[in-house]
Amino acid sequence: MMPVKRVLAALALLPSLALAQGAKPTEEVPYVQTPQAVVDKMLELAGVRAGDFVIDLGSGDGRIVIAAAKRHGARGFGVDIDETLVAEATRRAQSEGVADRVVFYQRDLFETDLRQATVVTMYLLPEYNLLLRPKLLAQLRPGARVVSHDWDMGDWTPDYKAEVPVPDKPLGLRKSSNVYIWIVPARVEGRWSFVFPLGGTVDLAEARIEQRYQEIGGTVRIGAAVLPIERGAIRGDEISFRVEHASGTIRFQGRVAQDRIEGSMAVGAARSQPWRMLRQSSGS
Repeated sequence: MMPVKRVLAALALLPSLALAQGAKPTEEVPYVQTPQAVVDKMLELAGVRAGDFVIDLGSGDGRIVIAAAKRHGARGFGVDIDETLVAEATRRAQSEGVADRVVFYQRDLFETDLRQATVVTMYLLPEYNLLLRPKLLAQLRPGARVVSHDWDMGDWTPDYKAEVPVPDKPLGLRKSSNVYIWIVPARVEGRWSFVFPLGGTVDLAEARIEQRYQEIGGTVRIGAAVLPIERGAIRGDEISFRVEHASGTIRFQGRVAQDRIEGSMAVGAARSQPWRMLRQSSGS
């Protein structure tokens, strides 16, 4: 483990490590073990289970991926730039009896393909999180979970945050750790069409959806009425929003499958009915 004084010195330099967009950090992440209580909370919040594939970026001694395999039946791998830590993690996996389900690589985390992951775990530094954010959103499937120890993702608001007591935490005065989780949202920005029963007839309606991570807005046009989207949200591939129409509040909910959304809608107190939207164009 890196001496605490060196870790504190590295953290003190963070304001001067501002990076050009797309550039890689020039400093390595100092190795600090993730306390076991934090490991447990990270896996709990991610809902790790058999069938998940966990990738740990900056895996250190391998404890997160090993715990995911041993306690929850998951598979996965870890990457670390330090050859010694990779060898240690490999030995630990063998001694814990999970070497058939997890593996560790000496690899640049920015060059790691994440598309296999259903869960990504990280204990990095703030600028690493921000530089990884576009890759996480581009490569992970909707519904994949990203879990970070202590550092957030800037303006990508976490879906949930927990604080874990860590009485023996070696860094800082606060003897606790934050754990953040994000659910990767489906991409729905763009123009969509659907049919809507209006006054005994069926009209072609249109939604123009704007998206910022898991929040959505925009407008829905039904007949001559153009209505703002309210309470719009994406959680993985699940979408929900509502509009206020002359006939009552219209509530939409469904699942996104690439260029199609299928689910149900309900007008006022009426029973819900099947609803489908088809994408006409993507957002810029």
